Amino acid sequence: MKQAAVTRLGVVLGLAALAACRDEPIPDLQRFPAGTSLQPHLITIAGSQIRYLDVGSGPPVILIHGIASSMYSWRFTIGPLVQAGYRVVAFDNRGFGFSDKPDTGYSNAAYAEILRGLLDSLAISEAVLVGHSMGGAIAGEFALQAPTRVRGLVLVDAAGLGARWPLVLRVARWPIIGRILTAFRGRRVAARILRSVYADPRKVTEQDIDQYFAPVSDPDFPRALRGVLRWFRFDALQGRLEGVQVPTLVVWGAQDSWIPPQVGRTMVRELPLGAFVIVPGAGHSPAEESPESFNHTLLAFLKTGLPAPPPNLAYRVAPPAILH
Repeated sequence: MKQAAVTRLGVVLGLAALAACRDEPIPDLQRFPAGTSLQPHLITIAGSQIRYLDVGSGPPVILIHGIASSMYSWRFTIGPLVQAGYRVVAFDNRGFGFSDKPDTGYSNAAYAEILRGLLDSLAISEAVLVGHSMGGAIAGEFALQAPTRVRGLVLVDAAGLGARWPLVLRVARWPIIGRILTAFRGRRVAARILRSVYADPRKVTEQDIDQYFAPVSDPDFPRALRGVLRWFRFDALQGRLEGVQVPTLVVWGAQDSWIPPQVGRTMVRELPLGAFVIVPGAGHSPAEESPESFNHTLLAFLKTGLPAPPPNLAYRVAPPAILH
């Protein structure tokens, strides 16, 4: 792109960003988990204040959200897990939700350190990790670094072998335009990106948009997003999945346009103990778009381990492995 065109694009995006900043986020008292019986807590880990939920009792399950998301993405998952007898920890990761958004600390290793610190602070010696998108890459990284702390993995439309990001996030990697573009955090942009995650955009509610836009409106969010896009490696699990020695369920939305299901099938081929499950009618976020199907699949894995593969399965999957 020629310099003049870059400059013109920068001016247009800058004006759009100024207009977008007029959007008012919902008040603090309306932000998830407001309106529920859940009570968020704050804890400082590796120099960052992290907002989290810790509910229920029983075997611990840690829920790790994806890029530009928050614990709100697990709103349909937390209750069923608690009712089924599990201790559930969900948190806003560094740079996202209502946790701190510092200048640095957005590498894969830094996010694994946050997860380790959270487990240590909550006296959790081992847990099942459920990671969505970028959270899947973090869960996989932690399983490789600290295998004795992980009882099982659930990788949900996970990054780690790369991702096909929307244009707005790809352009956000550009040094000059990216700085302008990541300041463009209006409610309409948040709505457009959120709808692109769903197979059926009509399922996205105004409340969903409000909850996703609220943390995006934070003045520090653009800096955090640029840090993630610059330092986090979304392909860091390539060639390393054979080192994951715990039962791993790979769950994918059948109509994921961000990270296609073929990526999940590739993951399973490389995992020593893995199984692949498709969620029909779902896009990149099956836990939000098809919660009943997703929760059924997740609970079945937690209770009985990996499902047995059908006889005609074309890719290698290990025999069932039980978690308890």
